[in-house]
Amino acid sequence: MARVHHRLDVWKRSIEFAEKIYKLASSFPKLEEYGLGSQLKRAAISVPSNIAEGAARQSRREFVQFLYIAAGSASEIDTHIELASRVGYDSEEIKANLDAELEIISKMISSLIKSQKAN
Repeated sequence: MARVHHRLDVWKRSIEFAEKIYKLASSFPKLEEYGLGSQLKRAAISVPSNIAEGAARQSRREFVQFLYIAAGSASEIDTHIELASRVGYDSEEIKANLDAELEIISKMISSLIKSQKAN
């Protein structure tokens, strides 16, 4: 099976980001196991998952559609990180680092969408 997505820098970066999110969510209070922590983890794995699924599709149009879904999940992560910070589940330093990384990933997704639509 060809794993085309493994060659995409945005996939590599987003899977590493998802790992960081999983580690952060595991530090949340037990009461958040099925709440914010779960939502955050689902959104985080959605980004590389949709990039991978889109890359395996037969057409650029389908790939772009999955990239849009990944971009939407990135926006969802942004909201979850903001809330986690506001309720004291992470530090300002952690939030700043995650925000910076998420911004890079979001820009990479946007660039990939533009390049796919241009071809």
